[in-house]
Amino acid sequence: MSSTEGQIHVIFLPYMAPGHMMPMVDIARLFAAHGVRATIITTPMNARRFKTTIDRDIRAGRHIALEILSFAPVTGLPEGCENLSDTPTPEMTMRLFGAINLLQPRIENLLRATRPDCIFSDVLFQWTVDVAIELGIPRLAFSGSGFFNLSVALAVERYRPHDKVHWESEPFLVHSLPDKVSLTRSQLPDIVKTETEFSEMFHKLKLAEGKSYGMVVNSFGVLESAYADYYRKALGIKAWSIGPVSLFNQEEADKTERGDMATINRDSYLNWLDSKAQNSVLYVCFGSLTRFNKTQLAEIAGALEDTHCSFIWVVPRVLKMNDKDEEEEWWLPEGFVERTEESGKGMVVKGWAPQVLILEHPAIGGFLTHCGWNSILEGVTTGVPMVTWPTIADQFYNEKLVTQVLKFGVPVGNEYWKVWATEETPVIGREKISRAINVVMNGGNEAEEMRSVAKRLSESAKKAVEEGGSSCNDLNTLIQDIKLHRQK
Repeated sequence: MSSTEGQIHVIFLPYMAPGHMMPMVDIARLFAAHGVRATIITTPMNARRFKTTIDRDIRAGRHIALEILSFAPVTGLPEGCENLSDTPTPEMTMRLFGAINLLQPRIENLLRATRPDCIFSDVLFQWTVDVAIELGIPRLAFSGSGFFNLSVALAVERYRPHDKVHWESEPFLVHSLPDKVSLTRSQLPDIVKTETEFSEMFHKLKLAEGKSYGMVVNSFGVLESAYADYYRKALGIKAWSIGPVSLFNQEEADKTERGDMATINRDSYLNWLDSKAQNSVLYVCFGSLTRFNKTQLAEIAGALEDTHCSFIWVVPRVLKMNDKDEEEEWWLPEGFVERTEESGKGMVVKGWAPQVLILEHPAIGGFLTHCGWNSILEGVTTGVPMVTWPTIADQFYNEKLVTQVLKFGVPVGNEYWKVWATEETPVIGREKISRAINVVMNGGNEAEEMRSVAKRLSESAKKAVEEGGSSCNDLNTLIQDIKLHRQK
């Protein structure tokens, strides 16, 4: 792994959650494909999620490597629990946060010993900006979200339009944005509305963002260029759009193994999809962090049985409220799997699914999604209209880009931002769910218009990453900026 003369070295530090880790690994591989020496710092169990892909890159002659740091033992955290997708309860999630924080001194020492030309860090590792300043090198920030989310969050924080409404479900417009964007107080995270235990941390994140060399965003010009301009102007820092980075995965093996090893046999789902008509199957996936209670899972199952379309459902884990909760990991209503699989109507996946491979199949006609940014982009690149069901993080803001601005999706109607749903969390009924699904899947004028928008965005996404495209140009500019900074 010795570097050639003039080759820059960038160290990548992804956060331990699939939505953060997958795109940053793609970006590290993209940098390596453009002649950069790339090193990814991670932990043993997280390395297993993408090591075979990195090994293929190394065999292809790219300068990319893993620097693997072991976790220090933490009381109450099972051995091998190193990713937020592995934490079934709020208690365990907090313990994992603590374990990740314990890595900071070792990573700092590694950065000082290695002295790379650039640190490419997840925004949640806000302390990396101080190490970068100490070493006199650029710190590039990566949030895992898009410019639309960053802009809406900035506008909500600055103008606080939610302070002027009288109840949680009252809509308000977000000031100063390029488009009309409507939200409710109930769709905002608690940290926006009041001081919480995480307020100090998020204040530090904002300070670090402003001190960074710039923000790198997994997006492309046509999708949200007005919001890229808004963000750059409002915050006054450099920012580059270099996505969709999932399109770097052109080989089937890379798509199959992206994020984790699939728990479903390739031939089983491809043969099943091959038997279906074009645009006739709904793909349902709520990401790896969503947890529903049994009541909500039963309503989703009922809605899928009520609709006329076929479906593939990547089932989320059952909600567990504490470590003593003995709920089974996955749960569905009795007889649901047998009825839907025997009739050929549905396929259920428990675990990790190769989402990009599934979405790009011609039989897929819609995507019921939690609106995580990776899922939005993967739906966009494959030209699939969406049924939106956000629950946490940037997902409610992302939903508004899909349904209010670009208009290639229909909301199910969830109004409540909730990290951990409880038995008291309002349930969305099967009728409401099936109604939203039918708008996208039943082939009416509204559905065809959404499909047309999705297809146009898909074409633009692919052009953006081609030679001479907007994202390709931004990537080349970014790498050149790092080289010029080293020469100073």
